[in-house]
Amino acid sequence: MTPNTILLLMFGSLTLFMLSGLPIAFVLGGLSLLFIVTLWEPSAVIVLVLQIYDTMKSEALLAIPLFILMACILQRSGVIEALYKAMELWFGRLRGGLAIGTVIICVVMAAMTGVVGAAVTAMGILALPEMLRRGYKPELALGTICASGTLGILIPPSVLTIVYAVTAQVSIGQMLIAGLVPGLILAALYIAYIVVVGWLKPEWVPLGPSTRQVPWRDKIVALKALLFPSMLIVLILGSIFFGIATPTESAAVGVAGAIIPALFKRKLNLPMLSQAGVDTLKATSMILWITLGAKAYVAIFTGLGGADTLLEFIKGMEVNRWWILAAMMLLLIFLGTVLDELGIILLTVPVFLPIVRLLGFDEIWFGVLYAITIQMGYISPPFGYTLFYIKGTLPKHIGMGAVYKGIIPFFFLQFVGLLICAAFPDLITWLPKLMASR
Repeated sequence: MTPNTILLLMFGSLTLFMLSGLPIAFVLGGLSLLFIVTLWEPSAVIVLVLQIYDTMKSEALLAIPLFILMACILQRSGVIEALYKAMELWFGRLRGGLAIGTVIICVVMAAMTGVVGAAVTAMGILALPEMLRRGYKPELALGTICASGTLGILIPPSVLTIVYAVTAQVSIGQMLIAGLVPGLILAALYIAYIVVVGWLKPEWVPLGPSTRQVPWRDKIVALKALLFPSMLIVLILGSIFFGIATPTESAAVGVAGAIIPALFKRKLNLPMLSQAGVDTLKATSMILWITLGAKAYVAIFTGLGGADTLLEFIKGMEVNRWWILAAMMLLLIFLGTVLDELGIILLTVPVFLPIVRLLGFDEIWFGVLYAITIQMGYISPPFGYTLFYIKGTLPKHIGMGAVYKGIIPFFFLQFVGLLICAAFPDLITWLPKLMASR
């Protein structure tokens, strides 16, 4: 069987089984075993064993359960509720202020936890009812929460960024830091959009007669809610940027830091820690099973000559390298509408990275562009994760149609952010270069 035939067979069968709705981990693992036995030879099953062992002994992956545990503890510590009350006091009288405050809280949560589900769910419970009560247009409120919640993919510490760095074999610390500026750029785009909507469509974000004037003293006192988040962000990002700790070590520091506010707010108890541990175990197990299946699948794909065939095809194309990059980005955006984002990373990064190196692009820069396309996939129907996270918090009178309409402008804002970061690579690379020079 020729390498071209193998390439088509592997991608075709994967697409077919993924569209059937079967769990991605078992699709990848099952197809890997099937292709080894039928296209290679039975003794090559040792490749699967080696991939499992390589994943099990990876110290870099240890940061993932630690960051997830930190997010689960913070979600139950009362920190997010205090943050939202503070933002409501500061931005409540500004037209669109609750939506702007939601974006800011999601930025802070992203820098604390790096887990998308925590931000979207928390804001769906806290911010959505309040915005709807004030008369905000449901589509705007839902789009703001869904899009802002995905900032945790870019802003460190991001679990998906760690998965990308481990898969691409680039510096985890530099990869994490590289997403900070692009994440803030996207947040600024969201806020600018909300401000423009408040100016052009004031009926979408009404102030209402019940909006009260808050004394400056109360606003200043409310800022104490930023104390613990700021401390945690400095502990995590500072230790990574200045090289004091590895990402895995900083994740452990983050878990210790997350326990402090829970202790002060008297929410630290055995049932809370037990539930946080169970949630961490579930999320980590899902990630690692997908990792095992994807690594095995890519190993078989490479071993059967698929990667070499693809590289030769790219070399033979007489087109500008930017067109090839654009094609990869569009493919990733499309895959985000039908596939799991973690699976996309583990499947496509080993295939795309040799192409990126061949074309002479910076791997860290490409990784951030990659992360933005993952963000776009997170809010893209029908498979976008945030759509399912927000669904559980919707009131009865609002259907998923409003969610789909709400994310459209934010999807295009993310596309604008992608173009900005592609056109100005220094926005991404200057912090990692500064970090490397220390």
